[in-house]
Amino acid sequence: MKARLIRIGNSRGIRIPQKMIELYQLKEGSILELEERRDGILIHRQPVAQNKVSWDVAYQEMAADSAEDSEWTEWDAVAGDGRGV
Repeated sequence: MKARLIRIGNSRGIRIPQKMIELYQLKEGSILELEERRDGILIHRQPVAQNKVSWDVAYQEMAADSAEDSEWTEWDAVAGDGRGV
């Protein structure tokens, strides 16, 4: 399979054909390792760590924690007899 070197700003890059993207399960932001070989360049896909949390999940967890904290803030403002301070 062939790829063409293209300009990306001041850098250069290659376009990876869709067939290879699907075959190797590449996604935007995938980390690829480039290995210099005597006969060319070998590209490895870095394995995805299974214990990492996506940004979406992390945001949802932070939002839930924040909501829980605000509920307890209201609770702290109430005296032991159930009436506001």
